[in-house]
Amino acid sequence: MVQKYQSPVRVYKHPFELVMAAYERRFPTCHLIPMFVASDVVDEETSEDGSTNRIERRCALDVDAPRLLKRIAGVDYVYFIQKNTLNRKERTLHIESHNETFSNRVIIHETCCYSVHPENEDWTCFEQTASLDIKSFFGFESTVEKIAMKQYASSIKKGKEIIEYYLKELEDEGITHVPRWTPSSLSLPLPRPTSLSSPPVLPKLAITPAVSIPLAAEAKDGTAQDAKQDSIALQADSLTEILAGTPEDKLDADYIKRYLGDLTPLQESCLIRLRKWLQETHKGKIPKDEHILRFLRARDFNMDKAREILCQSLTWRKQHQVDYLLETWSSPQVLQDYYTGGWHHHDRDGRPLYILRLGQMDTKGLVRALGEESLLRHVLSINEEGLRRCEENTKVFGRPISCWTCLVDLEGLNMRHLWRPGVKALLRIIEVVEANYPETLGRLLILRAPRVFPVLWTLVSPFIDENTRKKFLIYAGNDYQGPGGLVDYIDKEIIPDFLGGECMCEVPEGGLVPKSMYRTAEELENEDVRLWTETIYQSASIFKGAPHELLIEIIDASSVITWDFDVCKGDVVFNIYHSKRAPQAPRKDPLGAHGITSPGGNNVQLIDKSWTLGQDYSMVESPLTCKEGESVQGSHITRWPGFYILQWKFHNMPACSATNLPRVDDVLATLQVSSHKCKVMYYTEVLGSEDFRTACCDVQSLGSMTSLESSHSGFSQLSAATTSSNQSQSSSMISR
Repeated sequence: MVQKYQSPVRVYKHPFELVMAAYERRFPTCHLIPMFVASDVVDEETSEDGSTNRIERRCALDVDAPRLLKRIAGVDYVYFIQKNTLNRKERTLHIESHNETFSNRVIIHETCCYSVHPENEDWTCFEQTASLDIKSFFGFESTVEKIAMKQYASSIKKGKEIIEYYLKELEDEGITHVPRWTPSSLSLPLPRPTSLSSPPVLPKLAITPAVSIPLAAEAKDGTAQDAKQDSIALQADSLTEILAGTPEDKLDADYIKRYLGDLTPLQESCLIRLRKWLQETHKGKIPKDEHILRFLRARDFNMDKAREILCQSLTWRKQHQVDYLLETWSSPQVLQDYYTGGWHHHDRDGRPLYILRLGQMDTKGLVRALGEESLLRHVLSINEEGLRRCEENTKVFGRPISCWTCLVDLEGLNMRHLWRPGVKALLRIIEVVEANYPETLGRLLILRAPRVFPVLWTLVSPFIDENTRKKFLIYAGNDYQGPGGLVDYIDKEIIPDFLGGECMCEVPEGGLVPKSMYRTAEELENEDVRLWTETIYQSASIFKGAPHELLIEIIDASSVITWDFDVCKGDVVFNIYHSKRAPQAPRKDPLGAHGITSPGGNNVQLIDKSWTLGQDYSMVESPLTCKEGESVQGSHITRWPGFYILQWKFHNMPACSATNLPRVDDVLATLQVSSHKCKVMYYTEVLGSEDFRTACCDVQSLGSMTSLESSHSGFSQLSAATTSSNQSQSSSMISR
């Protein structure tokens, strides 16, 4: 498996030319990198005007690997080829490096770039990417990969420190300015660094890929971190744009430290790569960086697993319009009076504090009076409010706060709380919250746990993630009042009065819900409160040989068919057909031929097998292949009245033209689609031509498919009114 790395943008608050002068001091050897034994210039070329310099070096590394491994490999040094291209006119340095040793067994490739900061020409930015592919290594592939990744990550942390060290050395020598290149200066004199014409590259990076780079003492890490901290204030002006999560922005290392926390280089890389993938497949609709990071943490930074659960959550948010929950949800009066929970200041770490007096809550009465759906919606609104408060506290306390603390008081808990429908509702709520709000609970303090608590815990704990369970602290009786109790986590001044503190708490005291407020099952079902069933989106399952088709009848020509769909599972091909005659009654495939039922989506087929393409019906647009996880929006301006059929069908992998055999990548992709099943979630709407012209800036030629971008920001939200969308100038029919 290929291991990849993508760095955030690291900023040096020094001009490009001065950074290059510092960089050149790392050659031919660097005492800060003991394993960097030597480097020889293999080739060098300078343009006629002196603006561009290309240099190739051969670097020798004394790899820090087990002696046995070195003896088996039969080498003392690992050699890397590093090619640097310095453009003084454009003020950029591009670095490429790859391994020369064992190149037939191990492929290491790294690219780096120094450039001028886009908002401050006196600052310098640095980015790097790298990949490691171990094809074979005497049976030690896994060992070599672990050694390489561990030491590469360590050397990355040291990279900025090395440049800062040489910048300080220049300053001590009185060199604080290096003039920029001008056409008249064919050579740029440099104090000490040979000449700025030499391409300044981050050899450390080239060294890093080596397989291992031993770091000097970690003591100097504080210097680099202090430098990062100094630039926080200067970046505050652009914070709004950063938080907006626009597809064009890049993550800055100082921003990560200030708003997301201390991440290892590999964790930063996972965040950046997953964020980039979302930008490419969910264009304009990506979640905030803090939210992406929560899903990565929930899966121990396994990017594939994190991406899977994040995409499922984004689809869930879109389907049920959770992004608008705080604006649209108004708690019923019965919840305001009898739901014994509420926000209460913050804990010692600055996390928002939520208090739940579960022992005083009449769970049976709330479920009977409101129904499971309203209770679930209320809990989701609490979680959405928690996300908002975390963002606020991050700004207030000046450090990353991504989760909250929950204090649960169980005084009064008894067998009444084990009412089966109430426990069922609780388990469902836990399941939904665990799936869509991972790593939001920083600590759970359970106080005054009675004897009946172990019974409830036995029922609930299997539904709670193991990492979450580790955050639980349980106190029986009055144990919370002693050492190691509540005062260790909450300031004494804000401990609620009902727990022996002096702070008045506005959380309702609860009590029994009057039976006069109970509703029948029929009454609850008729109310417009269902989170799961009331949605503008529909789900469909697609199987090999069983596409899903949707019929749209058009009366007036030049009407506009618009669509928005997400490919939840598998790859599909999207088609649009036109027929002058109506298809027969929809044929629902029970999927019996596949031996599979489809509880999560329907499957309808309209095109009769006896129909001939080109005679009975015609294709009005070219087929579009849509990959798993993509979000697709588009429109079609109809030419004729009649019947239009939107079709989603299973994507069959193409065979290799030379051999008629499937490609390896295609076979692997096919294996990922269990039972040849795909799933989409879609929404369609038909607009009159006048409405569409009003909604769109430009209408392209008739019959073209265009991209409709949502007018709302958020996780993955379709515009509430399609007529408020803006039409892209792209000739593509989708926005991904």
